Amino acid sequence: MNDFNKRMEEESRKKFGDRPVVFGDGRLNAEIMLIGEAPGGEEEKQGRPFVGKAGKNLDEFLEIVGLDRGDIYISNVCKLRPFKLSPKTGKPINRAPNREELDFFVPLLHEEIKIVRPKLIVTLGNFALNYVLMDKSVTIGQCHGQLIERDDMKIFPLYHPASVIYDRAKGPVYIEDLHRLKEIL
Repeated sequence: MNDFNKRMEEESRKKFGDRPVVFGDGRLNAEIMLIGEAPGGEEEKQGRPFVGKAGKNLDEFLEIVGLDRGDIYISNVCKLRPFKLSPKTGKPINRAPNREELDFFVPLLHEEIKIVRPKLIVTLGNFALNYVLMDKSVTIGQCHGQLIERDDMKIFPLYHPASVIYDRAKGPVYIEDLHRLKEIL
């Protein structure tokens, strides 16, 4: 993985300059790989995925499912923090990854999946689901909490942990999906 990360960082610097790369984190050959959209500000500062507010929800998710963060591998579709400057404050705020970032990072994500070789991929949110499946017609609303088998991959889509922060009504559905995941494991 070190060679992969080194190559990704070098290629990223050529394309995007000195923006910090947030690599996947966890145990290689982990049976479970979690994939989100992109790092936020806290992840960029700490250099690890899911350590901000959504990371706190992810920790609760891991506890419910009975997993330890050290036993899994966590990554994102995009490895740079996509941001724009707030018109009000002039400070960076998160945005969805753009076409240039996706064209660069999606093939690397699929290479990363091949390196880790998880038995189960848990996608966190619609964005990760679409780019793991390479199918934008599938939505998280259609298939959250259901096991999908495609292209020699087993994928379990979940709502993104941050979505529960912004939409409390999703909380019970999210918990129910976690219990389904626990049964599968």
